[in-house]
Amino acid sequence: MNIKSILLLPLLLLVVSCYNVEHNCKDFKTGKFSFEYEVDGVKKTTMFERNDSIEIETFEGKTDTASIRWVNDCEYILKKLYPKNMAEEKAIAMKILSTSGNTYTFEFGMVGAAQKQKGIVTKLSE
Repeated sequence: MNIKSILLLPLLLLVVSCYNVEHNCKDFKTGKFSFEYEVDGVKKTTMFERNDSIEIETFEGKTDTASIRWVNDCEYILKKLYPKNMAEEKAIAMKILSTSGNTYTFEFGMVGAAQKQKGIVTKLSE
């Protein structure tokens, strides 16, 4: 390490320690939610209601129910109760990355898969 690196290290640590991501995950464990995203330029909305152990999702007039297993306050595993095909039998890992007001940013993907997607969910009510 050269002298510049040694002098910049404390400054870098100070800046990083001041950045505090909000994680009020417990506020989002239950309630009614909305998730908006785009598919081929078309805006889609999924509505869902979650309690401690069940999530009921409605998308384009179809309703699905999934069990929830909380890993910790910010991570849970979703598994469809009535899968219609092999792909739906696979569990989905959900991780809340940050919270702000009535929204949270999360990432999700098949359990064990490296590829993850991100999204933002809005809490509509308790």
